[in-house]
Amino acid sequence: MKHYLSAGDLSRPDAEALLQRAQALKVEWKHDGHPELLLRGKTLALVFEKPSLRTRVAFEAGMTQLGGHGSYLSANDIDMGGRESVPDVARNLSRWVQAISARVFNHATVETLARYSSVPVINALSDREHPCQALADILTLQEHFGQLQGLRLAYIGDGNNVCHSLLLLGATLGVNVRVACPFDYRPDPEILALAQQRAAESGATIAISAVPQEAVEHADAVYTDVWASMGQEHEAIRRRQVFQPYQVNTELMALAQANAVVMHCLPAHRGEEITAEIMDGPRSVVFDQAENRLHVQKALILTLLGM
Repeated sequence: MKHYLSAGDLSRPDAEALLQRAQALKVEWKHDGHPELLLRGKTLALVFEKPSLRTRVAFEAGMTQLGGHGSYLSANDIDMGGRESVPDVARNLSRWVQAISARVFNHATVETLARYSSVPVINALSDREHPCQALADILTLQEHFGQLQGLRLAYIGDGNNVCHSLLLLGATLGVNVRVACPFDYRPDPEILALAQQRAAESGATIAISAVPQEAVEHADAVYTDVWASMGQEHEAIRRRQVFQPYQVNTELMALAQANAVVMHCLPAHRGEEITAEIMDGPRSVVFDQAENRLHVQKALILTLLGM
């Protein structure tokens, strides 16, 4: 694996090895930090067209903890496709850094970076996928339940980039993924087809519905995301009307397993896609997910660099 652009890039052994390494790094960091600074003298370029809290800090902190450095480049610093072409950005960065993390609007941008880069490229978010988030989510489920095979994960809301990566990684690792969303906001058919193929190989199931109650019934985990992502602000009013029946609240959670957890990739809009009572309640593992971004991203960087 030279790059990590999609959760579908990982085979089951690859994904399991990444999760195992992330867990080991987490234990090591909490015990006494990382005595071996494996990334000493190495730099990760963070090419971000979108602002970020979790993604940026987790990558920068992870590099620092392992002895390396994260170099943040905003849209104003580079203006990819404007002041400088995407291929030229990749060619330049490849001469200076050991890896590139790109948070972009169009998925084609991160694919082009990878095509012209001689160093590993990580998709830190695109309009098609959020594969680093999915790794953190699956690690959180594994920590909480002790195993992944046969778990029932219900995703409620927009069939967006987060949903796509969860479908792919969940199906690869044997998680039964149920998605409930309005018909016009269903996941991409190509992503769905690949997820169903992976599910057939792992013994998992994939289900798509327009009824949130169907997806949540007996679920072990209930996941939601904002109804309007960055770049969709002009659709916010219409989306609030369409997605209102898909709010994760006490009534909906009553249909899940008694020990079911609540998940959200953040940032959250309390009172819209999720109520404050649920978001901040005892079943929430939202901030465990956020913490685990740090550990899975460290594991990912080390793996891509062959370390």
